[in-house]
Amino acid sequence: MTIASFLSRHRRALVIGSATVLLHYLAISFVGARIGLAPANAPDQEPLTIFAALHAPAPPAAPVALPKPTPKPTPKPKPVAARPRAPARPLPAPAAPVAEAGEQPQASPAAATDTAPAPVQMNLAEVAPAVEAAPEPAPPPAAPAEPAKPALKVSLPPSAELNYEVARTDRDGGTWSGLSTISWKQAGGAYKLSMEASVSLLVAHVNLVLLTSEGTVGADGIAPRLSTEKRRGKTQTATHFGGPDGKITFSASERSYPMLAGTQDKASFLIQLAAIGRADSAQLASGVELFVGEQKDANPFGFVLVGKEDIDTRMGRMATWHVARPPRPGAYNSRLDIWLAPAHHWYPVQIRNTESNGSVTTQTIRKILITD
Repeated sequence: MTIASFLSRHRRALVIGSATVLLHYLAISFVGARIGLAPANAPDQEPLTIFAALHAPAPPAAPVALPKPTPKPTPKPKPVAARPRAPARPLPAPAAPVAEAGEQPQASPAAATDTAPAPVQMNLAEVAPAVEAAPEPAPPPAAPAEPAKPALKVSLPPSAELNYEVARTDRDGGTWSGLSTISWKQAGGAYKLSMEASVSLLVAHVNLVLLTSEGTVGADGIAPRLSTEKRRGKTQTATHFGGPDGKITFSASERSYPMLAGTQDKASFLIQLAAIGRADSAQLASGVELFVGEQKDANPFGFVLVGKEDIDTRMGRMATWHVARPPRPGAYNSRLDIWLAPAHHWYPVQIRNTESNGSVTTQTIRKILITD
């Protein structure tokens, strides 16, 4: 058999075999190039044109698993050391962060972290003064919570005995009459005071109330030490002023109050008002407030000037200064009106008590006896 006849007979097989060898070569070269192992003399991409033209029914090449590319590890950001804070100066406009030499560019969150100032630990000792700048509110003072006021000037009137006529009208229209007396004595820095009221029944007088007060006198006027109150059909009560604890205390209650300068009792405040008018009548014109201890409690008595009035008495017509203590809700409900006579040492020459139920009791001077 000649070579020509062999080639002619096996021409188809040779073409198919050559194509198969060429395809295997191209596949190996392609895979090698993909994985970086291609030989240096690997042919260029022209053979791909020849392979497209053959259309040989070669069996498909076995699939070759391609290795997945290994992702490069993301470099971790370098820790940024806290830098000392520069002296205060105007802040520059914010600029884009610049990576230092040898550092990889980082995403925006990391960049923001790099440009933000490092956290600074605050010393509590530096913060304390700012916290202490607002002082805590002081606890409320003990009653009475009244602002401090300048001391009133006083000039005590001379010792005297004052006699009054009493006229009472009850809320149901019934009327009563009687007598009352104020006995005022001061000597050697001490004083004694009593007030007694009675009503007339046929040919007798029935005592209704007796008030007593004793203590000292000084720059602030009258300073009570002990006062008592005895009403018809009731037990006598006592109010103590000052003492070892410097408080006002009551036998009829457990309340107590600090003893303030100028504090009075139910009897002495009438003479104290006379002393204030004698010293300077302008004090009455601007209003006067006295802290008064009563039977079971103590309250501020605020007096206001109503005006100057002339009143008729058994002693004749008198020019007076009319002052009043209006009702004070929660403390007392009665209104007290007092007429002071400047021509008679500012003694109270008329006293009227108007109760909340409408009953009215009026005491009008009938006699003044100076006993000094």
